[in-house]
Amino acid sequence: MKKQIAYLTGGFSGEAVISYETAKTIEANVDRTRYDLYRIDIRKDGWYYVDQNHQEHAINKNDFSVQLHGNKLTFDAVLCGIHGTPGEDGKLQGYFDLIGIPYTACGVASSAITFNKRYTVAVASMSGIPVAKSLHFFMHEKIDSKDILAQLQLPLFVKPNNGGSSIGMSKVTNAGQLDQAIAKAFKEDDQILIEEFISGREFTIGVYKNGNDIIPLPITEIVSKKDFFDYEAKYTTGMADEITPAPVEETVAERVRSQAKRLYRLFDCKGVVRIDFIYNKESNQIFMLEINTVPGQSANSLVPQQIRASGSNMKAFYSALIESCFH
Repeated sequence: MKKQIAYLTGGFSGEAVISYETAKTIEANVDRTRYDLYRIDIRKDGWYYVDQNHQEHAINKNDFSVQLHGNKLTFDAVLCGIHGTPGEDGKLQGYFDLIGIPYTACGVASSAITFNKRYTVAVASMSGIPVAKSLHFFMHEKIDSKDILAQLQLPLFVKPNNGGSSIGMSKVTNAGQLDQAIAKAFKEDDQILIEEFISGREFTIGVYKNGNDIIPLPITEIVSKKDFFDYEAKYTTGMADEITPAPVEETVAERVRSQAKRLYRLFDCKGVVRIDFIYNKESNQIFMLEINTVPGQSANSLVPQQIRASGSNMKAFYSALIESCFH
């Protein structure tokens, strides 16, 4: 008998547009001979199963079920495809834990910590993994640019502390830009992170679990044609080169893979995550930037590129993710 799989899309943030792109990849690649797939759109105005005729059927949040043709439909597992809140920050994971439905994503604690950029780098740093020097601020605090510049060296990155897709992020190269960058970041979140810029090559790598094996995918090198890899560079064709597999010495590649697997274990990750690094050749250090626990999976996203480069395919990948729920 085929398993009943709900896949989640939508969300409450500006990243919902990316979630809907990921949904297209899920629909096109989940093995329908093994799974019945149901699209669940989670929005602020309600949770709905969206059928093939685009009709919306309200989800009963008491047990995550839906009434169809007089019958109650329940699900064996949930495939997480929501970027940003509430799918990437642990909120939905807590709900599914409470009602007892397994899901293809990191658990509550892992999701909440990694969604908070400051807490992520703090945990990584405590474990001896190099990270950028940074300061963390809340909206209600008095923020003095001179104090910041006394503690951190330009250039700086100013970013919302929670969230992804580089929304609200700025690169600051002179003191006069700092206040505006802080205001921009606070429009997206009530916490911000200000980090020192690290020069070097930007690598990103997907990692997932197949059975008991932690599997690093081929590394991608990001070469942005803008000043940095912001939202426009990520999602506008031609604004960045994404080279998979990265043209990098095997000794460096193995260190990136090893660091990625170490972080996957350290944060008790599940499902697929994508970890971003900077390799600084002068210091010969690999700095962790952040961990994405629901990485984009649109046709041109980084994880699908890496799956293809590994010699596998998206159908086998999604089957492995779904089956990991039951082990």
